[in-house]
Amino acid sequence: MDKSPLRNKRSKPNNNRRGMKNAGFIALLILLILIVFAASSQTSTLKKIPITTAVQQSNAGQYSKISVNNNELDITKKGDSKPSLKTYTEPNANLKDEGFNYSKVEIDPQADTSSSSTWITLASSIIPVILIGGLLYFMLRSAQGQGNQAMSFGKSRARLYGNEKDKVTFSSIAGSNEAKQDLGEVVEFLKFPKKFSHMGARIPKGVLLVGPPGTGKTMLARAVAGEAGVPFFSISGSEFVEMFVGVGASRVRDLFAKAKKNAPCIIFVDEIDAVGRRRGSGMGGGHDEREQTLNQILVEMDGFEQGQNVIVIAATNRADVLDPALLRPGRFDRRVDIGLPDRKDREAILQVHFTKKPLAKNVDIDALAAKSAGSSGADLANIANESAIIAARNNHSEILQSDVTEAFERVAIGPERKSKVMNESDKELTAYHEAGHALVGHVLPDSDPVHKVTIIPRGGTGGVTWFLPPEDRLYTSVIEFKDVLARALGGRIAEEVIFGIDRVTTGAGNDLQKAAEIARDMVISQGMGKKLRDQVFHSDEGIMMERIMHEREYSDETAKTIDDEVEALITEAANRARAVIKANPKPLKALKDKLLEKETVDADEVKEILEGSVMPKAAALY
Repeated sequence: MDKSPLRNKRSKPNNNRRGMKNAGFIALLILLILIVFAASSQTSTLKKIPITTAVQQSNAGQYSKISVNNNELDITKKGDSKPSLKTYTEPNANLKDEGFNYSKVEIDPQADTSSSSTWITLASSIIPVILIGGLLYFMLRSAQGQGNQAMSFGKSRARLYGNEKDKVTFSSIAGSNEAKQDLGEVVEFLKFPKKFSHMGARIPKGVLLVGPPGTGKTMLARAVAGEAGVPFFSISGSEFVEMFVGVGASRVRDLFAKAKKNAPCIIFVDEIDAVGRRRGSGMGGGHDEREQTLNQILVEMDGFEQGQNVIVIAATNRADVLDPALLRPGRFDRRVDIGLPDRKDREAILQVHFTKKPLAKNVDIDALAAKSAGSSGADLANIANESAIIAARNNHSEILQSDVTEAFERVAIGPERKSKVMNESDKELTAYHEAGHALVGHVLPDSDPVHKVTIIPRGGTGGVTWFLPPEDRLYTSVIEFKDVLARALGGRIAEEVIFGIDRVTTGAGNDLQKAAEIARDMVISQGMGKKLRDQVFHSDEGIMMERIMHEREYSDETAKTIDDEVEALITEAANRARAVIKANPKPLKALKDKLLEKETVDADEVKEILEGSVMPKAAALY
C-alpha cells in the first residue's frame, strides 16, 4: 500500500527530534572547546618581572626585542625566538621616560593587539552564553516534543487516503459483481445525498463487509471511496486498544471528529472483531478497555448529526462474534457478504494479475481457473507472482505453462523437497500409500478425479495424492463425504493389506486427523449421523469464557452417541477402502511401480494404469 502524505508527515517529528539531539550534543562539544580555549588564552605563560628589572637588563644588552601591547611589554631575550618575559608600564607611557635605551634593544610599537585581545575576550564571554542558551532551547524543545507525543497518545492513528493519482475503482477489481452492486448504492449516497434526502431516505450509517481472508474486502472499501471521490480514513481495530484505560475511546472520538470535518468521507475499520466482540464475556469486567472502546464506537455511530454524510465501512471474517448492538439498524445497516470467487471470477482475477507480466500465448488461464476452486483473490495473486518468480529463476524470457503449473502446485500443496533422501523401503511404502489413495478415489463413483500422484516430499508430507473437483460445488452429499473418508483412509489400508497390520507407519497421521474432523463435522454440524439424524450440536466457538463457564447443550449420553457415530463412519470408510484395495491388487502394484520409476504421475497416466480396476460390492453403498 502506498504511503499516504499524512504518514510521511508523521514521520518528520521523529527526524526533527533526532536532529535536535545531535545539534545539542555538537553545541555542548563546541562549548567545552571554547571554554578550554578561553582558559588557555587567558592563562599567560610569560614570566612577570618588575619594570625596573626590565630597564636594567635591557640597558645591559640582555634583550633583543620589546613588543608594546598597550601597557604590557613582551620581552624577548637574546638568542630566543619568542617572548619569555612580561612587565607592565603606565598606560600611554614613553619607554624613554621609563629609562629604556633604544640603542640597546629593538622597540616594536606596532605590536599593539589590544583590539584582537578585546575581541577574543568578548567572544570567550558571549559565545558560551549563546551556546548555553541554544542548548537549553533545544532541550526544552525536545522535552516539549515528548510532552506533545504524550498528549497525542489518545489521538487517532488513522491513515488518510484520497489524494492518490491512481485511485482504486470498481473497474480495478475483477469479480465480486454482487458486492459491487450493493456498494454502488453507497457510492450514490456519498455523491448525491440530496437525491435520497429529498425522498426522506436516511443515509446508511455503516456497511459491514464479511468474507474469508483474501477476498478483497479492503480493496472494495477503497473502491467505494475512489468511485465517490471522497477522503478515506483507514484504521485497524487493534489500533484502538492500548494497555491504558480510556485511550481507545479517546482515539475513537478523535477519529470521528476528523471524519466530520472532512465529510463527506468514509471511515474504514479493518478487522473490527478485534474491538467489536460481544460484551459480557466475563473478561475484564465492565471497565475492560476493549468494551469501553466498543461503547464509544456505538455512541459515535448512533450520534451522527443529520447531514454529516460520513459512512463507516468495516471488514471482518468473524461476524458471528460481533456484539449485537453493533449490528443493529442505525449502526451497521447493511451487510455485504463477499465469498470466494467462482470459476468465471477466478479467470478475470488471474487476467488482471497476469496483465503486466510477459505471459506466453500457450498459457491456459481458463484451465488454471478451473482447477483453482476454493482459492481467494489473494491466493490467485500469489500464484501469478510465483509464476513470475519461477520464470525468472529458470531464465525464461516469458512465463511458460510449466512455470504456471509449478507455481499453482507450490501454492496449493507446498514446494517439492527433492533434497530429502528416502531409502528404498521408505520409497516403496510411500508408493503403496499414495497408490492406495489414488486407487480408492478412482474406483469410488462419487469421489473427485485424481489430478496428480507423487512420492516426492512436498511441504510437510512424504508424498501427495491430489484430487481436484471437475467443477465448483455449493453442496456436499452424504455419499460424497463417505467417499472422501474412504479415499483418505486408502493410504493406511494399503499399508495394512500389503505389509500387515503390525507394519503400518505414522505416514497416515495427517490423513487420519482429516478423516476424524470430517466425520465429526458430519455428525455434529451437518446432522448426517444414523442415530442422530437431522440433529445439530454445534457449539459457539467465539467466546472462550462462555465455553468454559456454560455447560454444553447436550448430555453425556448424547456425547457418547456422537463418539459412536464418528467411530461408525470411520470404520465404514476403512472397510470400503479395504474392499477396493483387496479387489484390485494388480492396478495397485502397477501404479506403485510407475511411481517408483517416475516419482510423479499425472492424471492421464493414473487413469490409464487404473483402467481395469473394479468396484466390489462390499465397497458400494445402498
